Formats: sequence, structure tokens, C-alpha cells
Amino acid sequence: MTLLPSHPLTADQVWRDRASAVIPNGMYGHQSAQRMPEGFPQFVARGDGARIWDVDGNEYVDFMCSYGPIVLGHHHPKVEEAVRRQQALADCQNGPSPAMVELCELFVDRVEHADWAILAKNGTDATTMCVTIARAATNRRKVMVATGAYHGAAPWCTPNPSGVLSEDRAHLVHYTFNDAETVRAAVEKCGDDLAAIVVSPFKHDARFEQELVDPEWARMLRRICDETGAALILDDVRCGFRLAYGGSWEPIGVKPDLSAWSKAIANGYALASVMGNDKFRDGAGSVFVTGSFWFSAVSMVAAIATITALGEEDGLGSMERAGQRLRDGLSAQAASHGLTIRQTGPVTMPLLTFAADADFERSHLFAGSAAQRGVYLHPWHNWFVCAAHTDDDVDTALQATDAAFADVRATFGAD
Repeated sequence: MTLLPSHPLTADQVWRDRASAVIPNGMYGHQSAQRMPEGFPQFVARGDGARIWDVDGNEYVDFMCSYGPIVLGHHHPKVEEAVRRQQALADCQNGPSPAMVELCELFVDRVEHADWAILAKNGTDATTMCVTIARAATNRRKVMVATGAYHGAAPWCTPNPSGVLSEDRAHLVHYTFNDAETVRAAVEKCGDDLAAIVVSPFKHDARFEQELVDPEWARMLRRICDETGAALILDDVRCGFRLAYGGSWEPIGVKPDLSAWSKAIANGYALASVMGNDKFRDGAGSVFVTGSFWFSAVSMVAAIATITALGEEDGLGSMERAGQRLRDGLSAQAASHGLTIRQTGPVTMPLLTFAADADFERSHLFAGSAAQRGVYLHPWHNWFVCAAHTDDDVDTALQATDAAFADVRATFGAD
């Protein structure tokens, strides 16, 4: 009997097979390739600037930026040099490096509403800490959150109910983003037990079109918190330093009492922060929060270098220019193929959806087709632009998306 030659496994598939033996489901969380269209790599080998390479050597223009942490570009030289200098000294020690104080001073100087800062490791740390501080400071229990909003993976906020008890969420009260009437109803339901209102800078719920905040609605939240003594908590984990240097609501003139930060503050090094005003300083000082790696110096010096470089190199301006170039190109391409798309959210955190999609079928085909041509997009989560995206990167990406739009048109027709 003659055996047909077998097709060699890709390196990515080899690693997937090994992972399936030692990791539940082979992978977990938001970076599981099982959530993505067929053809997306699971394992990524390296990154440089606005490009990444998977373990099979395939190159992609990266518009996910590690789901947000990469704001300056992979391996930004000033950040990496600061990291190397600190690594030569120490990272995790019996006490923090002076870099901790320098970073907190920088946060207080740059972020308009901040009088103090506490450092941690990830966004869930920061949002949970904000809620805890608000409850400690007010001696109240109720916390208002927007329906469908993502604030982390702890039991009180995870979108997956597996393993979560009803008691974990017994004091959450929901409202609708940008809807004044639902906010007033939630405040009335909380009565005199309202500890905090948690809100995102704009609506960026997964699998939904994005929605910018109504400044008047944001000012209403501020008035309610002033009148009730509750904390206004801005979850800036995803948006921090991508929309404004002084906090994402700085441009609309609304100052939160507490804010949660992570993702982009250290250009890929693990770090999070809670910042707050003096009204909640004693509450912050009364809670016990800590972690063995929360005081590691390397991420702190990376953050100092990142925030400094963003200002010196006009990082926000670079992201806005690249994001607008991408948005304009996608709009023209979709029209040329007879496809109706919607592009929502800030240009630095874009999302493309197809008007005719019932369940992201077109988006899945579009993102999968783009990935096969070397552009890493997401079918239903917002994308991220970084300061390293050049005109050449965007134009290279647009060549791939033009072909991806053609695939959508060929499969589903014009709409």
C-alpha cells in the first residue's frame, strides 16, 4: 500500500497541540485563538514597531497592539533602554525602588484629577481597588455599572458567570450608557446606599458598535456623585493615554474621583494604577491591597519612559493621524465594493462593522481574509492604533483590506 505524503504541521499547530495537554481548553481568556476566525495564529514569536511575527514566521501589520498595551510600538528604544538599566540593578525586591515615587509623581503631574496614585499589575486589580476604596470611604454598598460594560475578570465584574455567586453581585445596580433616565432610576434604587458609579470613557462593549460619551450625560454623573457623596469612578484601563494625556474625560472637563488605569501606561510591561483625589485619600489608605509583584521596578521605569516619550514624540497626534488615514481608506474601499460599513469610536481605537451583519459573519470573513494577507484585525473587539504606525504600515494594511472587502462582496454580495 502506498501512503500519500502527509502535510507537515505548522509550528503554531504543534504548540496548540502541546498547549491542549497542559492548559484547560488549550488557551483561555481574550487571547484564545478559538474566539477568532480560522487562520489566525495562536502563538506569536516577536514584535517590532507596528509589526508582529507568528511562530511560523508570518508577518502582520498589528492593529490589536497586544489588545491595547502597546501604545508606542513594540520594542520602543527609549522604553527598552530604561528597562535594561533597571534590570541590571533589580526588579522585585524587599522594598520598592525610588522609581515608584517618581512614577506616582509623574502620574499626579500629568493626570488632571489625580492627587495620589497606587500601583498594581492589571486592569482588574485597578477597577476592583477603585470599588473597594469607594465603599471604604463612603461606608456604603451599592455600585452602579453600565449594562454590558467590561470592567475586568473578578467575580464582581467578569462577563462569564461560571463560578460566580449571586452574592458576588448582590449590590450591583445597572444603568444604560448615555441614558439619563436609567441612571436616575438606578440612583433611586440605590437610595442612601450608593457608594460609586463606574463608567467607561466611551462605550466599548465587545460585539457592539462603539458609542462616544455625551458630555452632558457625563456632567450629570458628576453632579449626582457630588450631591450624593458617591465616588465617580472612570475605568480608563483600556483608553488611558490613548485619548488624552490628562485622563480620557479631560477634554470634556469632567473629573472623576477615582480612575483605573493599565494597558498602555508601560508599553507592554505589566502595570496598573489607581489614581484619585484627596476626598478619597483616606479611603485609599484604609484598605489593604498588595501583591508580591506590585512593587517591581522594571515596569515602573518602563511607564516613566512611556509617558515621557508619548509627550516628547507627540504620540497621541501620531496615533490620530494613522487612525484617520486608516478610517478614510476603509471607507473609500467599502464604498468601491458596494458594501455599507460603520466605523465607530475614536480613530485611535477603531471598530469596523458591516451594516448587513446579523451575527458578525461578514466581519469574521473580513478579519480572517485580512489575516491571511498579513494584517491583524479583530472581527468584533475594538482595534488599537499605536504611535509606531506609519503611512507605509497603513497603506500596506489597506492593500490587504481591499482584498478582504472583495472576498466579502464575493461571498455575501453588495449591501
